Amino acid sequence: MSNSSSITEFLLLPFADTRELQLLHFTLFLGIYLAALLGNGLILTAVACNPHLHTPMYFFLLNLAFLDLGCISTTVPKAMANSLHDTRAISYAGCVSQVFLFSFLMSAEYFILTIMSYDRYAAICKPLHYGTLLGSRACAQMAAAAWGSGILYAVLHTPNTFSLPLCQGNAVDQFFCEIPQILKISCSRSYLRSFWVLVIGACLASMCFVFILFSYVQIFRAVLRMPSEQGRHKAFSTCLPHLFVVSLFISTAFFAYLKPPSISSPSLDLVVTVLYSVVPPALNPLIYSMRNKDLKTALWKLLTGCV
Repeated sequence: MSNSSSITEFLLLPFADTRELQLLHFTLFLGIYLAALLGNGLILTAVACNPHLHTPMYFFLLNLAFLDLGCISTTVPKAMANSLHDTRAISYAGCVSQVFLFSFLMSAEYFILTIMSYDRYAAICKPLHYGTLLGSRACAQMAAAAWGSGILYAVLHTPNTFSLPLCQGNAVDQFFCEIPQILKISCSRSYLRSFWVLVIGACLASMCFVFILFSYVQIFRAVLRMPSEQGRHKAFSTCLPHLFVVSLFISTAFFAYLKPPSISSPSLDLVVTVLYSVVPPALNPLIYSMRNKDLKTALWKLLTGCV
C-alpha cells in the first residue's frame, strides 16, 4: 500500500499512442483553447468598455467569462503540453493545483449560473422590483458569495481527496486530475472518509438545480401570459442562451459524476469530461452573443474599432 505522500507524480490518460494522433490532439485542443480565449476575451472587453452593458445580466456574464477562462486554462494547456512532448506525467503539486482550481472554478460557475437564473426571473417576473432586487451592491454580494462558495468547496474537497491512501498506483484515467478518477485509485475503505464531502456537494448541486428549475417554470409561465408577441420574443431571446448553457453544463457534469459504474469506460469518461470541461468555455461566448442584439452590437463596435 502506498499513500499520497510517497507519490511524486501522477500519470494522466494519453489521448493516443502514435505521434501523428498526439499532434492531432494537440492541434484540436489548441484550436478550442484559442477559441475560448478569443470569445471570452471579447466578451470581457465588450462588457467592460460599453456603458450600455453595465447591467446585472452582463455583470454576471462577465463573471462567467472569467470562470470559463480559468476553467479551460486549468486543464487544457497541460494536456496540450503532454501531447506535444509525448509524456503522461504531472507533478504531485500540479495535480493538487488542478484539483483545487478545477473544483473551485466549476462550482463557482455553477453558482453564477444559478444567480443568472434568478436575474432572469427578477427581470421577467418582477420587473417593477428589478432595480431593488438586483442593485449594484446586491449583485456584488451575490457574485462574491458564488466565488467564496467555490473556494470553500475546493478547500473541503482537495485536502480530503489527497489525504486518502492510494492502493492502486498513480495512473489517473483522465486527461487531467479529476476527483472521481483519483478516488478510483484510493483504497476502497478509505473512500468512505470522503463521503460527507460528497454529500455536501450533492446537496448544494441539488439545491441549485431545484432553484434553476423553479425559476424557469415561473419565467415561462410569465412569458406565455404576455399579450405582446414582441415582448415574448425579447424575453425568450434573453433566457434561451442561459437555459442552453445551463442544460449543457448540468447534463454533462451530472452524467460524468453520477453515472453508474456499469456503463463506465475510459473512452466514455473521456468524451463526457471533454463535453463538460472543455466545450462549454469555448461555446458559451457564441451562445450568448447569437441571440443578444446588444452584445452583438458591442462586439461589432469593438471589432471594427480595433480594425
